[in-house]
Amino acid sequence: MSADPTVVLVHGAFADASGYAGLIRRLQARGIAVRAPMNPLRGLASDADAIARYTTTIDGPIVLVGHSYGGAVITNAATGNSNVKALVYVDAFAPAQNETVLPLAGAGSALAVPDPTTVFDFVPYPGAPAGDVDLYLKHDTFVNSFASGLSRKAAERLYPSQRPLTFSAGNVPSGPPAWATIRSWYVLGTKDLIITPASQNMMATRAHSIITRIPTGHLGLISDPGPVTKVIETAARSTR
Repeated sequence: MSADPTVVLVHGAFADASGYAGLIRRLQARGIAVRAPMNPLRGLASDADAIARYTTTIDGPIVLVGHSYGGAVITNAATGNSNVKALVYVDAFAPAQNETVLPLAGAGSALAVPDPTTVFDFVPYPGAPAGDVDLYLKHDTFVNSFASGLSRKAAERLYPSQRPLTFSAGNVPSGPPAWATIRSWYVLGTKDLIITPASQNMMATRAHSIITRIPTGHLGLISDPGPVTKVIETAARSTR
């Protein structure tokens, strides 16, 4: 077992691991080993299982980092995983047991609307259980809310390549939370329009996370990766 930690970056919904590019460059420049596996976005339990299985291929201590929905995934994937020594949430969901993800976006979130068809495109997918669909963010929601804080050009460039989350993934109960037993850090974007700052603060506080507030939107990991990198580096040092 190596004494040096590996940082595993778990992306959220409507995104992929390329959103971590700025963080990866900075962490590697600091000599920190990094992995950024694909988050399947098919279901909370199965996504967590996929990430948990991925971590079994890594020797030594692990720092699990989750952005947005990826936070819910690491909350479940790290439970009972003795190699995971630290958790880092970045504008992320950190559900308690039996909570569902989407309601945790908070009152005032761009996603908290009476009619979800006004913010999501509902797309059938092969083999879906009855009533389930893939969710894509509508153009205006993606560009103006999800990618707020980025330039319009950058937001428009990201919009076409978003990866969908199944409706069921955001609406099933979470399991026992890893943050109850594993030390955590939380990067809170004070201008986030997707997961409200108030909701983030509630989740981070009850998880006893060390909170760092930065004046960014939901994609602070892209618009301002420097402070996020520093928090991850701090969490990685804590495992040595």
